[in-house]
Amino acid sequence: MSEEATIDSRRIYDGTIFGVRVDTVTLPNGRTSQREIIEHGNSVVMVPVDNQRRVLLVRQYRKATEKSLLEAPAGGLEEGEAPKDGALRELQEEIGFTAGKLQRMAGFWLTPGFCTEYMHAYIATDLSQSVLAPDYDENIEVVPVPLAQIPDLICSGEIEYAKSIAALLMAIHIYGDSL
Repeated sequence: MSEEATIDSRRIYDGTIFGVRVDTVTLPNGRTSQREIIEHGNSVVMVPVDNQRRVLLVRQYRKATEKSLLEAPAGGLEEGEAPKDGALRELQEEIGFTAGKLQRMAGFWLTPGFCTEYMHAYIATDLSQSVLAPDYDENIEVVPVPLAQIPDLICSGEIEYAKSIAALLMAIHIYGDSL
């Protein structure tokens, strides 16, 4: 598959969470086109499983959907922060726990058609309480869910955030009964 060569790039928005640029590209057939790109930092998603085989999910309101979503804890990486360090920090901020064992499962692009964000997925076990102050604009409820109920919650539409579905199904597939 041929790449698209960028012949011009113009920044049109700089926000606190993301920026937007418009790239003019040359297509493999020689024609030109424009690509609108959201520049967003990389992120982490964690599947924290406690010693009772419950996944500690979070429920939080998402303005873009106009509703609260049940999801795996996640967050953005800070400048220069290693993904594993970010995962441990986000666990403490979002659910008030840290992990004695944190294992990377995989990584994936969230919306590669228009966004630069790459997400690292971890499974977190051997949990112990360790609280960091949450971000000032987050209102999060921790929801423990038995691991065995996760597939049904996905199929019923109770869990509908793609990053959570991907991470939860990876955890079940990779670790299954060993959790």
